[in-house]
Amino acid sequence: MGAMAMASFWEHDMVKTAANFSVAVLCIVVFLAVFELVTKYKNWEEIRKGNVAVAMATGGKIFGIANIFRYALARHESLPSMIGWGLYGFLLLLAAYFIYEFLTPKFNIDDEIANDNRAVGLISMVISVGLSFVIGEGIQ
Repeated sequence: MGAMAMASFWEHDMVKTAANFSVAVLCIVVFLAVFELVTKYKNWEEIRKGNVAVAMATGGKIFGIANIFRYALARHESLPSMIGWGLYGFLLLLAAYFIYEFLTPKFNIDDEIANDNRAVGLISMVISVGLSFVIGEGIQ
């Protein structure tokens, strides 16, 4: 395979799509692991037990991160640029998590979600999803 054929292989739309998908999924897994470190509960263990509040909060985080990558992909051609904006968006979502915790001093968000408080899980999900659109729209 010549250099020209190899270059055209990497520029093919299907190859680019697969690469973008792979990188986005890897980043989502890494970012979820970071969220797991900052919460008091174990996401996947709680979901396995049927904790709907944790499932909603985690689902919101997955949607939020994926949505940020959608905007990054729409506005940037290179993988490093997409990853950089995805990381920046993730850090903003993480900051939103801490702000949400700070703004609710009457109860602990993590404790409520761990106890399957679905109202708190739903609000957590909506915050992640909603802010991902705001963050995504800000990606240049």
